[in-house]
Amino acid sequence: METARNDFLGRSLTVINDLNVDEQLFLYRQTHRLKQKWSNKEDLSEFMINKNVGIYIVFIEPSTRTKESFINAAKFHKNAKVTIFDSNHSSFNKKESYVDTFNMLTGYSDYSIFVLRTKLEGTTKLLSESVSKFAIRNNLPIPSFINAGDGKHEHPTQELLDEFTFLEKNNFDNSFIHIALVGDLLHGRTVHSKVNGLKIFKNVKVDLIAPQEISMPLHYIEKMKKNGFEVRIFDSIENYLKQKDIAKIWYFTRLQLERMGEDILEKEFILRKAVTFKKDFLTLLPQNVKFYHPLPRHKIYPTIPTFLDDLPLNGWEKQAINGYWTRIILLSMFGGALKTNFDLTPQKEKKDEEFIINAPITNGTKGVQKDGKRGIKPIANGTIIDHIAKGKSSDEIYSTIMKIRKIMKLYDIDSADGIFKSEDGNLKGYISLPDRYLSKKEIKKLSAISPNVTVNIIKDSRVTEKYRIKLPPKVYGFEELRCKNENCITNPIHGENVKGSFIKDENGNLVCEYCETPHNYDEIWNI
Repeated sequence: METARNDFLGRSLTVINDLNVDEQLFLYRQTHRLKQKWSNKEDLSEFMINKNVGIYIVFIEPSTRTKESFINAAKFHKNAKVTIFDSNHSSFNKKESYVDTFNMLTGYSDYSIFVLRTKLEGTTKLLSESVSKFAIRNNLPIPSFINAGDGKHEHPTQELLDEFTFLEKNNFDNSFIHIALVGDLLHGRTVHSKVNGLKIFKNVKVDLIAPQEISMPLHYIEKMKKNGFEVRIFDSIENYLKQKDIAKIWYFTRLQLERMGEDILEKEFILRKAVTFKKDFLTLLPQNVKFYHPLPRHKIYPTIPTFLDDLPLNGWEKQAINGYWTRIILLSMFGGALKTNFDLTPQKEKKDEEFIINAPITNGTKGVQKDGKRGIKPIANGTIIDHIAKGKSSDEIYSTIMKIRKIMKLYDIDSADGIFKSEDGNLKGYISLPDRYLSKKEIKKLSAISPNVTVNIIKDSRVTEKYRIKLPPKVYGFEELRCKNENCITNPIHGENVKGSFIKDENGNLVCEYCETPHNYDEIWNI
């Protein structure tokens, strides 16, 4: 019988969901204990890493606040070896492979923890996967990776300190939270992390306050609703305050001008006005409201103006200090100093849904002509792929046929293809492959390239096997796959030679496994 596991060694935090709710609550309880012991001047050694651990602070994108917070949190662990890189470090400016660089660093300590900030989204996930394989091949301990912010994707350690701060305000009651998210919700990775981070509360109401141009992306709103959150949307603080149900927790973000296109920048003044708090609004607030902000604020146009600094509304200063404490505990967990009293053994993945379905064979023939309409030319033996791009235009159908041929390398064999009308009047395409039988592996591949087709295996002029194929739960392994997000680590322009990988969500979208950008089916193929 497998022994229950209660340590976090070899775990990574690439997105907030890498820690489940129980694990996050464990971190928050330990942070609370640490702060209390420190306040009482008690011994803190139980929280300190006591083995040969190398903590690498690697900031390829410039940062002050998060970087210094991590440096000081790492130095709390006196036995750890702390190495600090910055955005000007030569090894990251010579087009060297990220994977090779971190593989090399992994061998320098008994155990390694990497804290990484980069503009490229999904980088920590890629490194966690690739460097783990390197460690296993070379009989080294699997290192931990911590995402300290990747582009406009996520900032999970900011989410940890935010959620801890919200719990402190609620006297550690996690039964309910009502929160207003205000500002640049389009580019703000800290608010994107809240889509899953707020799940530590049993009931959640979220008010999204932003003009349409910088509003929360739809796929994040859908995730919130799927998580059971009540979501309300407002286009400005002024309009939000016209109604009576006002949140006691407000979370502001700055306008991230460096990530905006020219079309949005032209409206900068209007956008700022919509999400900047004004003195006139003070009398409209209920009692005991607290404002929070991931900091730093814009020095000229802060969404939380400095006249609020001395008011009881100021929650952002204690929030920022909490970054030090939560990051100490995160490093304690990943460095093996803190263990849980519950089982951390990874859960077995659920069995994939069936996407290749046996279909009934009606009369065993394929391709007869009916009512003078042209059908598929019959073959004696081989495979017919039918219903290709059914219902689409002839150009779209022909393009799909060519895509199937190219990716499955069916262009150099004796075959035929065509477009004709089905009995319901819709156009559809087919490919006829005489004396060529698609294997089950190839049919799986076809399901990713062109779902909703029918595959007929024909022997002695009779259909002996028939399959209807759907889009599989995961599409990966093809050279032709590409994430459309140019800031994703898998995008070919970055030269990391990472194949795209996409997970089907409940709406049928294909979500990049690295940067979590949603795609429709046609957008994932680079042909």
